Amino acid sequence: MQGIGFYKSALALQNKYASGKKIDNILQTNGTLLNEEWCKFFAKNHFLIGISIDGPQDIHDSFRLNKAGKPTFEKVMNGIALLKKYKVEFNTLSVVNKLSEGRGGEIYHFLKNIGSHYMQFLPAVEHIVEIPGRKRAVIVPPEHEGAQQAPWSVSAKGYGEFLNDIFDIWVRNDVGQYFVQIFDSTLAQYCGVQPGLCSMNETCGEALIVEHNGDVYPCDHFVYPEYKLGNISEKSLREIYLNQKRFDFGMDKRSTLPRECLNCEYYTLCRGECPKHRFEAISADEGKRNALCDGFKLFFKHTRPSMKYLRDLLAAGRPAYDVIPWARTNF
Repeated sequence: MQGIGFYKSALALQNKYASGKKIDNILQTNGTLLNEEWCKFFAKNHFLIGISIDGPQDIHDSFRLNKAGKPTFEKVMNGIALLKKYKVEFNTLSVVNKLSEGRGGEIYHFLKNIGSHYMQFLPAVEHIVEIPGRKRAVIVPPEHEGAQQAPWSVSAKGYGEFLNDIFDIWVRNDVGQYFVQIFDSTLAQYCGVQPGLCSMNETCGEALIVEHNGDVYPCDHFVYPEYKLGNISEKSLREIYLNQKRFDFGMDKRSTLPRECLNCEYYTLCRGECPKHRFEAISADEGKRNALCDGFKLFFKHTRPSMKYLRDLLAAGRPAYDVIPWARTNF
C-alpha cells in the first residue's frame, strides 16, 4: 500500500487541476493496515472505503491469509472498528466461494451487524495450474493449457441459492436501508436504466485499469499481456481509451455470445454476465456459455415478481420500501 504521503499529493493535484469539478475518492482495501492516522485522513478528506471481508471468521480466514500464511480476520475487524470510530463511510466486498454456499443469510446478517449498508458479492470462479517448485497453484485464464477449475470456486447452483437466500431477507425487511449491488443492478435493468454493474451491460471495456507501472488494461479480470492497451507514460489516457483494441474487447462481450444466450428470456437482465466466466462449451461452432448461467437463472426467476413490483412502485413515484408489506404477504 502506498504511504499516506502519496494520497496527500494526489489530493493536492486534484485541488490544483479539478477546475471546479467534484472528485470522489474511493479506496478498496483488505483493512489489515488501517490505523488511527489513516482513518483520520480518510475522515478529513471524505474518502469512501471499500473493505474486503468474506463473512464470518471461519469463511474469511480460510482464504484471506497474509504473506506468512496467517489469518487476517481480527485485523480486518480492528480496521472496521477504527473506521467507525472516525465515522468514515465504508461498504463491503465479499467473495462468494465454495464455503459460502448455503450460508447466504448468515453472511448477510454478519455484514449488517458489522455496519455495512452497501454490499457487493463477487463469485469466485477461478482456474489454476500447478507449477513444480511453487507452494501454491497459479491462477490462469481458463483457456491456459492444463488449467483446472479451482476447488474453492462457487458452483452455479450454490451462487444462485446464495443470492436468493439474501434476497428473501432483504425484500421483506431491508429495502431502502441496506443495498446489495446485484439487486440494485437487476432492478435497474427492469427499469430500463444503466445497471451500474459492468458485467450486466451489453458491452464492456469502460472501466480501465491502470497498473502501478502505468500499464492500462480494459478490465481488472483481463490483466494479461495480450490485453494491454498501452502505458500512460507513453500515451495519453484519451488515446488509450480510443484504442480500437479496447473497443473490440468491449464489443466481444455481445458478439461472442452463443444463440442460446441471445434467445434466453433472461438475456436482457444478465447480458451474458462477465466474459471471464464464459468457458462452458455448447458446441464447436458457438461461443461459450457463462459457467454461472444456471445460478443466474435461479436468481432471476426467483426475484422476478418482486422486481416487477419494485419497478411499478418506482414508476408510480412511490418509495422502494413499500415493497416490504407486499413481499411479506405475497412472496
